[in-house]
Amino acid sequence: MKALIPVEMIEKKILLIRGEKVMLDADLAELYGVETKMLVRAVKRNIDRFPADFMIQLNREEFENLRFQFGTSSRWGGRRYLPYAFTEQGVAMLSSVLSSKRAVQVNIAIMRAFVKLREMLATHKDLARKLNAMEKKYDAQFRVVFDAIRQLMIPPSPKKRKIGFQREGH
Repeated sequence: MKALIPVEMIEKKILLIRGEKVMLDADLAELYGVETKMLVRAVKRNIDRFPADFMIQLNREEFENLRFQFGTSSRWGGRRYLPYAFTEQGVAMLSSVLSSKRAVQVNIAIMRAFVKLREMLATHKDLARKLNAMEKKYDAQFRVVFDAIRQLMIPPSPKKRKIGFQREGH
């Protein structure tokens, strides 16, 4: 069965705020196919299901940082309140609040994205730990090799696309 929403698309919507991996109310609403205000209204009707470790409301500085990071798009326009951010547990709880078939399928996809992200982070930490152990075991002549491997472990920075037309031969 084809996934309702590609895991890669969901992974891009997982942010790190206050040291927690979270998803914003607007991004979740988009995935669930509902308006953000409807999602927030459903959460507020069931607020006892969303303790502080499930959901946080961003403060003004965090919101401004996000706006700066993502640019001023229509995505942020018209908000009367600061966005809510949901942890993995909060997203799981949303499936009990939003009980449509789409919500259940979207939640399954989101849970898989969180698990995949956690596995990638664990693998990266394990690789770094093994590399450190090997480096201690071998002498300085291999330091160049270890440094090269560390450079390969650094994620690439996003490439900036050139604006304008490129003429052939130039």
